[in-house]
Amino acid sequence: MATGIVGEFLDLKAETDADVLAMQCGDFYEFFADDAELVADELDLTVSQKSSHGSSYPMAGVPLSELTPYVKALVERGYRVAVADQYETDDGHAREITRVVTPGTLLETADDDARYLAAVVRGGEGGGRAGGASGGAPAASGAGAEGDADGPYGLALADVTTGRFLVTEVETLGDLRAELYRFDPAEVLPGPAVRNDDRLLGAVREDLSGSVSLFDAEAFAPGRATHAVREQFGRETADSVGIDSELALRAGGAVLGYVEETGAGVLASITRLTAYGDDDHVAVDATTQRNLELTETMRGETDGSLFETVDHTVTAAGGRLLREWITRPRRDREELRRRLDAVGALASAALARDRLRETLGDGYDLERLAARATSGSAGARELLSVRDSLALVPALADAVSGTALADSPVAAVLERIDRGRAAALHDELADALAEDPPKTKTQGGLLRKGYDGELDDLIERHEEAEEWLDTLAEREKRQYGLSHVTVDRNKTDGYYIQVGKSAADGVPEHYREIKTLKNSKRFVTDELEEREREVLRLEEARGELEYELFEELRERVADDAELLQDVGRAVAEIDALASLATHAAGNDWTRPDLTDERRLDVEAGRHPVVERTTDFVPNDLRLDGERGFLIVTGPNMSGKSTYMRQAALIQLLAQAGSFVPARAATVGLVDGIYTRVGALDELAQGRSTFMVEMQELSNILHSATADSLVILDEVGRGTATYDGISIAWAATEYLHNEVRARTLFATHYHELTTLADHLPRVENVHVAVDERDGEVTFLRTVRDGPTNRSYGVHVADLAGVPAPVVSRADAVLDRLREEKAIEARGGSRGDAQGGEAGSEGTGAAGDTKQVVFDLSSGSFSEGGDAGAAGAAEADASDPERGRNGTGRASADIEGTAESPGRAETTEAAAADRLDPETRAVIEELADVDVAATAPVELLSRVQEWQERLDETR
Repeated sequence: MATGIVGEFLDLKAETDADVLAMQCGDFYEFFADDAELVADELDLTVSQKSSHGSSYPMAGVPLSELTPYVKALVERGYRVAVADQYETDDGHAREITRVVTPGTLLETADDDARYLAAVVRGGEGGGRAGGASGGAPAASGAGAEGDADGPYGLALADVTTGRFLVTEVETLGDLRAELYRFDPAEVLPGPAVRNDDRLLGAVREDLSGSVSLFDAEAFAPGRATHAVREQFGRETADSVGIDSELALRAGGAVLGYVEETGAGVLASITRLTAYGDDDHVAVDATTQRNLELTETMRGETDGSLFETVDHTVTAAGGRLLREWITRPRRDREELRRRLDAVGALASAALARDRLRETLGDGYDLERLAARATSGSAGARELLSVRDSLALVPALADAVSGTALADSPVAAVLERIDRGRAAALHDELADALAEDPPKTKTQGGLLRKGYDGELDDLIERHEEAEEWLDTLAEREKRQYGLSHVTVDRNKTDGYYIQVGKSAADGVPEHYREIKTLKNSKRFVTDELEEREREVLRLEEARGELEYELFEELRERVADDAELLQDVGRAVAEIDALASLATHAAGNDWTRPDLTDERRLDVEAGRHPVVERTTDFVPNDLRLDGERGFLIVTGPNMSGKSTYMRQAALIQLLAQAGSFVPARAATVGLVDGIYTRVGALDELAQGRSTFMVEMQELSNILHSATADSLVILDEVGRGTATYDGISIAWAATEYLHNEVRARTLFATHYHELTTLADHLPRVENVHVAVDERDGEVTFLRTVRDGPTNRSYGVHVADLAGVPAPVVSRADAVLDRLREEKAIEARGGSRGDAQGGEAGSEGTGAAGDTKQVVFDLSSGSFSEGGDAGAAGAAEADASDPERGRNGTGRASADIEGTAESPGRAETTEAAAADRLDPETRAVIEELADVDVAATAPVELLSRVQEWQERLDETR
């Protein structure tokens, strides 16, 4: 068993559930055993060996002053790092764990993005809304309320780097995923029941890049958590900010407990409890955020996202706030009008805007500096940054005064700052801090002369003592006629007089030799030793007093953390507004007219991202009470998806408080934006493309309301044609009749365009094409009315598909349009190369055979088997077959009809070849009355059948 330093390390490691322990040993932080191997692999440190009790243990270390970047690197890789600091005792020294640094409590971040710590509690974990039942033993995972994945959830989010603290309650797992995706927390603390919910944890890990950490279940208990919130914010705060959710309070209490237990030291910077609910913001779920590429593209890059497009901020806090506005659009029309007024004023006042942005660019991140001050980690340079940022407040006021901005909401933002307190804190810091302080806080030189009389006296005496030492060499030379004399200091010898060997024999008698070097000797004197003791005493006294004064100064800054946050948030808001104004002015964007009417009327609208890189063709859009559902048809690659996405982005930008890319726009506020765009396989989660598509559609049909905007870019393309058309048709009817959301639906199922003749709010629009002499030109212009062609073969040609394939596809397409038989060409490669590979109606010799594609049954039959074609003809003309949806228009196929007996025999033989599960699905499908089945139930049945058939493959 290890003893000594290694034993102490292992004992401390056993006390914590952190992944790694860094233990202070003098001037180094050391890692031993497995931890040493881990940090060596992760951080490329050198590993040595430490012997203990007859065993050898790996050891790695970093200097005391360099621990922070190593801890930061480990935490960013997902590790939780415990830090044990050394302290003096009567018997020598001891060590204890002082903090645990986790992904959600890391203060030293390398980027400007918010870094949230989140806690999630689910209804049934012993509490609910305020006033509801609480307590009781939790049910087993998967049972009762705990097993209800759609039960209410309490969510709390804290950014320890800025002191921001948010709580809310959401109703469903989808809502929770949307919030977590929006905030993208670095660390999530699941409540007692949530941590046993594989479905929810799987969703969290799927959506987020952060880590999941377990925390004491008692911290989520209603009484303890509510007490923690009241202790932090005051007993009446929860009521005053409108929190009526016990689940939200429990999540908030758990976050506060975790921050305290990990020793981050930032509780003092968490000064405001902010509650928000469904009524505050537009619902933009995780799928929609990805589909609209709000903060990153489908490729995972920020370049090309909406945020990157409109982000012209010059401060870190401004960028964070603008990102929040983009991902959390508002529903409060008065707040949106205030933002639009400010953007309009800034866009019109170019000189004042430029002056403001230039001034803002000289500031620092006050919200994060406040957190560093309260945690005790801020050094003199951080306090200088506070001083310099506070100095910008009057400069910003001057930039607004006397301009058109003076009567705008921009001036009102600045008025929220307590300028008197800001000026007082600035002046104190200016009087106290040295202009160029050292990096370390114990080195001295942190404070100005004149700040403290006692310190000034110590500094003066210390400087006099140092001056005596600095001039000693010259005095010794003059007094004793010595040459090659220097006075220096090191850790081993202290202060000494060094004399060259050639003159060493002539030193005075009171010189005592302490070391002989190759070319010189070192001496000390009684007076030099006394002066050295005096210098050391003064240095120690000066260092202790200066650090004590600095800590007091830092505590006063920490006491004003709320002031710094107020200034920082005002600066951030002005920066975000100026960013939107800069983009609007530079790209000819217009102010949207907000209305309570259910409409979206856009004149000459453009896609905000695409317009930067192409000569964009603007298009109009009108959605209102009489024209609320647009079926969009047109060729592949013609711009249908761009048209629909630009509609959603214009809606979102307007509700973020931004101008929009259009000549004019009237925007009715929505409660949610829902999109379903092309899906990818998620095979690792056991979901095919079609399953993902159906789940996204199901979410929209369940979640959207009459006040929502829905964007559907193809539905039903991942399954058989008839299934797909049926689902798209039923979804259209449901959205039109039941949901009544404003909807844009792009499709290549041209059969759906006939719905405009039967459903009053459905209209057709199409993307125009110019086709002349066989050449196709996509005009990118959206016009009223349907189209009946998709020009897919033309797109295949543009993509470089080999000419024989394109030519053959054209021929097949012509036959399909004429509803004639299609002959499949067959044969070996050698036959195809050796002969003509068979023209229409003839086959190559040898293996080649002719088969016919039956349009009615959707299957191939041998060309010589004319009876199959006849049977198909008979089926197509059967009125019963047409009614149940299994037949299509009859095909004009030459041949003679096969006898009914033979057809029945063929069908029976085919049925015998089916496995039992497939036969069961077919029988269930035949029993379904499509007209009498609700669309949502029909979608669920289709998903179930698809999963059962997939399992048989």
